Amino acid sequence: MANRLAHETSPYLLQHADNPVDWWPWSAEAFEEARRRDVPVLLSVGYSSCHWCHVMAHESFEDDATAALVNEHFVAVKVDREERPDVDAVYMEAVQAATGQGGWPMTVFLTPDAAPFYFGTYFPPEPRHGMPSFADVLEGVRGAWADRRDEVGEVADRIVKDLAGRSLAYGGDGVPGQEELAQALLGLVREYDATRGGFGGAPKFPPSMALEFLLRHHARTGSEGALQMAADTCEAMARGGIYDQLGGGFARYAVDRAWVVPHFEKMLYDNALLCRVYAHLWRATGSDLARRVALETADFMVRELRTPEGGFASALDADSDDGTGKHVEGAYYAWTPEQLTAVLGEEDAALAATYYGVTEDGTFEHGSSVLQLPQDAGVADADRIASIAARLLAAREERERPGRDDKVVAAWNGLAIAALAETGALLGRPDLVERATEAADLLVRVHMDETARLTRTSKDGRAGTNDGVLEDYADVAEGFLALAAVTGEGAWLDFAGFLLDLVIDRFTGEGGALYDTAHDAEALIRRPQDPTDNAAPSGWTAAAGALLSYAAHTGSEAHRTAAEGALGVVKALGPRAPRFIGWGLAVAEALLDGPREIAVVGAPADEAFQELCRTALLATAPGAVLATGAPDSEEFPLLKDRPLVGGAAAAYVCRHFVCDAPVTDPAELAGKLNPAR
Repeated sequence: MANRLAHETSPYLLQHADNPVDWWPWSAEAFEEARRRDVPVLLSVGYSSCHWCHVMAHESFEDDATAALVNEHFVAVKVDREERPDVDAVYMEAVQAATGQGGWPMTVFLTPDAAPFYFGTYFPPEPRHGMPSFADVLEGVRGAWADRRDEVGEVADRIVKDLAGRSLAYGGDGVPGQEELAQALLGLVREYDATRGGFGGAPKFPPSMALEFLLRHHARTGSEGALQMAADTCEAMARGGIYDQLGGGFARYAVDRAWVVPHFEKMLYDNALLCRVYAHLWRATGSDLARRVALETADFMVRELRTPEGGFASALDADSDDGTGKHVEGAYYAWTPEQLTAVLGEEDAALAATYYGVTEDGTFEHGSSVLQLPQDAGVADADRIASIAARLLAAREERERPGRDDKVVAAWNGLAIAALAETGALLGRPDLVERATEAADLLVRVHMDETARLTRTSKDGRAGTNDGVLEDYADVAEGFLALAAVTGEGAWLDFAGFLLDLVIDRFTGEGGALYDTAHDAEALIRRPQDPTDNAAPSGWTAAAGALLSYAAHTGSEAHRTAAEGALGVVKALGPRAPRFIGWGLAVAEALLDGPREIAVVGAPADEAFQELCRTALLATAPGAVLATGAPDSEEFPLLKDRPLVGGAAAAYVCRHFVCDAPVTDPAELAGKLNPAR
């Protein structure tokens, strides 16, 4: 019998629609039911590609005896953290404050007033590794609610007060300057893994936003060390098991320091951010590896994550059927020597094993290996390797595919639009720019209402019921601004402006501080506000970047002021925790450099105009904005009063409210757009 989740659009909630647990979606009605029955709320938060969420669901939520215990003594509420990042953020903050750690699945017990009083993550079906069983936890909470209600109430009150009292120190007045960015670079150098690339130890996450900062810092200052860290980290990841050597695209993170064994789920946001990083690394260095990985990652997103409506799905699962009916992590991606031989024959299998680092013992579980490109593999016959890769990929296609979370998240699609637009334009792939435009069309058509308010998710072309949060407005604006630059269509700049006006009106507090939810959003026990960049840019730093770009395009003082107000937090956090404010540091680099405003005027078919546009796109100046079109076109504010020069196509460059004389020579333009030179 289906429960109340059967009518939801979230693939994660739908995975639980047939559980014997009588789940409710997050709603006022669920808490009213808890009040009516005088029972606590069991809040379970996860997402569809989360391995341990599936494990706990199978062990506990699909178990009739456990479900009976839950249904009798609790109102059970299931939340997809990707649909409701606000609910997730508020209770995750409480879990981390209480236990010192967090993660998913997140299990929280609440009063009927939504105040949390007991926390955990994954609970096993029987006690192990010092963890109580889930049934023991349920019995313990039920007993406390029945016999020690006053104590429960006091704990809940104390936690809510503690959360409410956590206000952010924004770093006072002022924006980050050269000194803070130099300190941030030093902080990254200290945490850099010089042997294996990346920062910190295991598990190791792709540091895409810190890499953007390093590339921009190199462009502005000429720092070779910054470029070297970025290039070496990108190479180590691209050669590691975290990168899909057959199909392109990156897994979520590596469980080890050397990028060998990934946690196999593939997220849209990681791949969008990394695709853009590799395209920018190619722009900075001309690296063949960077070009290949940018294009393969873009092709992976289009091939495996694109939905029939033209948007991009959220994720691919880590687990899939291993051929015996068991769902196993990495089953789709790992290979044994025997499997290589079965597909390739002995000679080619031996070459493949050497080339991809497949060993008899295995680098993963059960004697299987994750394909890598070990540094010492040597140069092989390129045609033969291409043939081997094609045959392995075809054989892999026969395996059962990992599940796909088909919901379209506005923010992550914004990141994908920016990545595909820039990668397509830089690397001569107009089809990728078309895919970016189609995704942008979907966001305008399905996610945006007539007042430019955003809905966070859609599925099958149908908008969900949850309001967009700050990262949705910021990342979608970022995608639209990138699209405007590469297509020359000013409508995308206008759409970005509508969204950013709402950021200023509905998400901004005193002194430029930003909130993750709008002023009129559903009131939770605390209004979430997190400026740190974790798996993706925070709404806060993404908004700062988009506001700054929009101000450069339009000259809007209000948007520039809002961007500078938001960057106060980077001044405070950049020198202390650079790994967790990488996008904020990248935006600060753009602010220090101007950012430069480039207008290129001419006729679309004119080769001289195209050459100037190409030169402008290849500019490494941090955060430079680009407007292209006919002289005096209404398409972009930057084209106003920009005539041809002697009848020829021309480029105008302005910075810090000062404009250079127009140029008609691409080489002269390039000299104005690469600051470190």
